[in-house]
Amino acid sequence: MGLLTSVAAQAAPAADCPGHPDAIGTSRTIVVDPRAYPVIGTMQYGKTLPLQEREVVLTFDDGPLPKYSNQILDILAAHCAKATFFLVGSQANANPEGVRKVRDAGHTVATHTQNHPGGMDRLPFERSKQEIEQGIASVTAALGDGTAPAPFLRIPGLRRTDEIEEFAAYKGLQLWSADFPADDWRDVSANRVYELAMQRLERKGKGILLLHDIQPRTVIALPRILHELKTRGYRIVHVVPATPERPATPTEPRQWQLHPAPDMVAASRWPKVPKFAFAGPAALPVPALSDLDWHTTDLGGRAARRGRGIPLPPVTLWSRQTMLPPVGALAVLPVPAASIFKIPEPTFASALASGARRATTVAQARSTEVSSAKLGGKSHRHRRAAAAQPPASAGQAAQA
Repeated sequence: MGLLTSVAAQAAPAADCPGHPDAIGTSRTIVVDPRAYPVIGTMQYGKTLPLQEREVVLTFDDGPLPKYSNQILDILAAHCAKATFFLVGSQANANPEGVRKVRDAGHTVATHTQNHPGGMDRLPFERSKQEIEQGIASVTAALGDGTAPAPFLRIPGLRRTDEIEEFAAYKGLQLWSADFPADDWRDVSANRVYELAMQRLERKGKGILLLHDIQPRTVIALPRILHELKTRGYRIVHVVPATPERPATPTEPRQWQLHPAPDMVAASRWPKVPKFAFAGPAALPVPALSDLDWHTTDLGGRAARRGRGIPLPPVTLWSRQTMLPPVGALAVLPVPAASIFKIPEPTFASALASGARRATTVAQARSTEVSSAKLGGKSHRHRRAAAAQPPASAGQAAQA
């Protein structure tokens, strides 16, 4: 059913393209308010256009250049596909008819500065402002009917700065980046432009395609890109700015994300709960032994049956409740009496006398030990001296 619905949605616009049954057509037009979303394009920002899956917005930069821009307009007309053209002011001055051709073909006319400076992020801010304002003035003059281009602006080379973004928002301009390029400004083949466009679109699934209408390789690659888009089930979406007579298409903020998280996926962080309602009283009941899976109510009986240990009394294992003093009550202890620190006089005197006697006894014992040691040393020396003398003869002994 979903496939049939998708095919029917594509067939309706193609049927409105007379003489081109293979045209991809334009599936729908969305109206955007630049002030609500001042920057878009996931190549640089976190948001893009509110597209559904497999929807593509075609954009072309740097025109108008008659030799190639007119061929791009013819190819789009053959497919009844609408696009957004970011025109350079100096090119508009040189070829105002090309600007009007873009408008008359039903495409959206936007601006791309006056002179397409390559390093706009390095220019003085006043010069950047001048580039933006002069580009708008030149395209407005080329339109020739008093109308202004759409308030859509793309910076050359996507060289944005914070000051440029703030100035664009102040002027009510929506700053366009892109979701994927095809590198058609590089020196590559038309086949490579086609391959890059389709490969990057397949990875993204939807988004803003960045092309250039002044390149011959883009003229060659564009018919193949549009044909392949239709073959793979993609759809072209046209974007126009909101006006007082044409209000913006209703959208949700999540639709401006390239791949918003589905509602069924959990958030990456816990949600904040400003007011938490407790389900019950703050105090929890004391758990009962029967609430547990431990079968301990018959521990005493089982121990007795096993024949070891002393049977335990059949009481709960939870500690008994203890009466605590009320909150805020201070524990007051009595002041110790002075008599606790007093020692009776006779006991103190006898303790001193016994200590003196013990000291005298110890001193006398040490004196005796020293004297004995000295006498023992003298007798030992006499014995050694006697042992060292030769034995006396019998006459000497008698004389002695």
